[in-house]
Amino acid sequence: MGLDITVLAVDWERLESTPVRERLPLLEEAAFPDVDLDWDAPPEVGWVWPAVPGPHWCGRYAFHCTSGSYKPHFWAGEAWEDVRDFAAPALRESLDGFLAGLFWHDDPAPPPLDGLLHGDPDPRRPGLLVACPPKAVAELAARWATAEPLLDGLREAYAVHAARPGGWIEDFDAFAVLLREWAAVVGEAERRGWGLLGLPW
Repeated sequence: MGLDITVLAVDWERLESTPVRERLPLLEEAAFPDVDLDWDAPPEVGWVWPAVPGPHWCGRYAFHCTSGSYKPHFWAGEAWEDVRDFAAPALRESLDGFLAGLFWHDDPAPPPLDGLLHGDPDPRRPGLLVACPPKAVAELAARWATAEPLLDGLREAYAVHAARPGGWIEDFDAFAVLLREWAAVVGEAERRGWGLLGLPW
């Protein structure tokens, strides 16, 4: 079946004020409330805000072309690995920081974020795929502000070194679309002063 990812923007103060063992059930209920599903409805895309009383404290972002799978994000990271040496220095530095904060990494969430949702480490439990407190989100937004005007300059090098026709991220346009969606996620979280989580389901 493969690995999925659910990306949430979260009011970090609300999350941290919740007892650790109650955080994951709280997020699951907020992201996927127990409602009757309309199987004939079109797939959700973009921001999905739970229909709950009171102000929102959590929102889920549904990527347009990933069907919830982590594979496109993984392959975008692989593509960046292939093409980064051919990027302009300013673009390489800014995208390194932007992507490493999201999906271009091999390590689980570092302490203290590895205990953010679970009180006791459990090797059988999948780790967080993304864990960015509000300060880290602001840093990602600053990285993207530098990278975005330079991104199209990568098109030619991408076609030579990173294109994978027929793959999840087959060309520069697919790569750029995914990055710009992540930028929209980061931008909304920054606007609210929230953090970001990527859960492995």
